[in-house]
Amino acid sequence: MHRRGLLMSVLALGAGAAGPVRAEESQPAAAPPAAGKPIRSYGIALVGEPKLPADFRHFPYANPDAPKGGEVVLASIGSYDSFNPYILRGTTGPVSSLWDTLTRTSHDEPDTAYCHLAHTIEVAPGRDSVAFELRPEARFHDGTPITAEDVAWTFETLRAHGRPYYRQYYAGVAKVEVESPLRVVFRFKTAGNRELPAILGQLPVLPKHWFKGRDFEAPLTEPPLGSGPYKIGHFEFGRSLSMERVADYWGRDLPTAKGLDNFGVLRTEFFRDSTVAFQAFQAGQIDFRRENISKMWATAYNFPAIEKGMVKKHAFESRLPSGMQAFVMNTRRKMFADRKVREAMTHLFDFEWENKNLFFGLYTRTESYFAESDFAAQGEPSPEELALLTPLRDKLPPEVFTAPVRMPVTDGSGNNREGQRKALALFKQAGWDVKDRKLVDASGEQMAFEILLYDQSFERVALPYVQWLAKLGIDAKVRTVDPSNYEKLTDKFDFDMTIGTYGESDSPGNEQSDYWSSGSAKEDGSSNLAGVSDPVVDMLVGKIISAQTRIDLIAATRALDRVLLAGWYMVPNWHIREVWAAWWDRFGYQDVPVRSGIAFDAWWIDHDRAARTDAARQAG
Repeated sequence: MHRRGLLMSVLALGAGAAGPVRAEESQPAAAPPAAGKPIRSYGIALVGEPKLPADFRHFPYANPDAPKGGEVVLASIGSYDSFNPYILRGTTGPVSSLWDTLTRTSHDEPDTAYCHLAHTIEVAPGRDSVAFELRPEARFHDGTPITAEDVAWTFETLRAHGRPYYRQYYAGVAKVEVESPLRVVFRFKTAGNRELPAILGQLPVLPKHWFKGRDFEAPLTEPPLGSGPYKIGHFEFGRSLSMERVADYWGRDLPTAKGLDNFGVLRTEFFRDSTVAFQAFQAGQIDFRRENISKMWATAYNFPAIEKGMVKKHAFESRLPSGMQAFVMNTRRKMFADRKVREAMTHLFDFEWENKNLFFGLYTRTESYFAESDFAAQGEPSPEELALLTPLRDKLPPEVFTAPVRMPVTDGSGNNREGQRKALALFKQAGWDVKDRKLVDASGEQMAFEILLYDQSFERVALPYVQWLAKLGIDAKVRTVDPSNYEKLTDKFDFDMTIGTYGESDSPGNEQSDYWSSGSAKEDGSSNLAGVSDPVVDMLVGKIISAQTRIDLIAATRALDRVLLAGWYMVPNWHIREVWAAWWDRFGYQDVPVRSGIAFDAWWIDHDRAARTDAARQAG
């Protein structure tokens, strides 16, 4: 699956943190290494230091004595026809557990990673390079050692033949060098890149010998050789995929793996329709489900198995930044190239009505690209922000230098006359006017566009918006396609408007280039759906990536937030601070809160519970 994904949690994008933190209260960024003295470590953190000591045995939310085995059945909407998630062609099934990465992240720490395939990370003085020393026991599933040559080959292959955003993501790397069979060094184009060592730690290491002679850019239809805790078992393209636990997995006793990946088989069944998928869950054909539709969460979980306690339902608190979910306007389209048109589109969307009538009041309106974090713009620009923005004042809208742009608020009655009035005034400034009940341009052509979706359940959100647009004479239609076609269309930016999601972390960095830069706007498959192409944005993204202190990072990110909001590239939607999940009572898990809300890779089959529940399911 592509890093941007297929809208996955589009109606309930990630839960946010407990609330914004003032800049002066936030932790300092990790200090740069002292001149001439490299730092060798078992882990790396972008904020402060790793929470766990060097001799930690397992993650706190993992049970090292968790029983192994059993089968778990999950559901996915759509289809798949490839096992290579790193290329544009094809749609990939859930195979992320197939290949190990140099480091593994913790569900409960902000931007912290611990050595996994690597046993040591070495950051050079000035942060102009990073070296990874591999564990000698690391093996692919065929018993072949994992070497520095595999690391270097994977990196170069992804950058040359992988999805286009890899070129953006790894743009700061000048070259990769194999210094020994187990030591690989990445040398950077510039010194001081605080995030690049952590990004490179996320690199999945693929087997060079297995891919030799194969076309890496072609969809992969045979099970590839892996190295991780699971391998591909039985599969039927488009219908089912089983990932089988590797009993002799080389890393099973590492602290980054102990108590994780406990299920014997992870089977995913694919459905074309979300309603049918939910019915399969009700019937006991699916074991675990994350819910992302508020109406379903509020009304659908009242079937007999819930009442009898055989199905559990829980809202897990999340403390992650919520990022942005929105109706994204493709500025590559002529009608959305004008900022005033985009602002008018926002005034015609009635969030309060939708939250009241569709979402049972469960959502909060998103008003920042970095919502629920200390990176969200607040009040008037700080002196640090002004130092970045003032030299570019003549290139920016005036509102960038005031309080951040805020979303319009209605009374929720559905009679948004004030919003219509403001929108019409903006349309007129942009050269549009209502004639014969149609919003037309100077040539008399009516404004008309499609809202592209991949799931019919999202239509209930988009169709009221279409009706509000129609009141001003806009001919908007909803087009729903299957997830595979949706990904192909959005990869090529062949759409007018869609719903997009932009996840954020506790330390924004290189991903912002993929989201907003002029370069990514031209790269098929990038996350820059809106087509943002602005030298001011490019400059601020560069400041974020190169920030050496937490204060500098906050200033650059808040400045970017102001500029993006004032550009009106999107009609912001909403967010929650919870992860909604329901499951048949056959699991065990550590009752330890984690920042991500839930750590399903640490769950296991409780065989006593599973026996009772499975017997009840078989009995109907």
